Amino acid sequence: MSEENENVQQTAVEEPLDLIRLSLDERIYVKMRNGRELKGRLHAYDQHLNIILGDVEETITNVEIDEETYEEVYKTSKRSIPMLFVRGDGVILVSPPIRGGN
Repeated sequence: MSEENENVQQTAVEEPLDLIRLSLDERIYVKMRNGRELKGRLHAYDQHLNIILGDVEETITNVEIDEETYEEVYKTSKRSIPMLFVRGDGVILVSPPIRGGN
């Protein structure tokens, strides 16, 4: 990579929220507390990581213990949500879209 490209990327992302700003109007992945995962189009966010997502696919994973074998059983459920407000204090991870290019 040339020095020019490195300088452009460094100025584009100077703070953590800059990475989220660059993902506006793109599909992102959000991992939440309590086994929730969200994939949706980022419409808005703020400094507290409150997020508004559109066209959301929510996946909830629950772990239950089988009473007979005492083994962990993972159960997932999915649903689609047209528009969702995500409160920032429940966010564990935000992943921007995978960008092509080398």
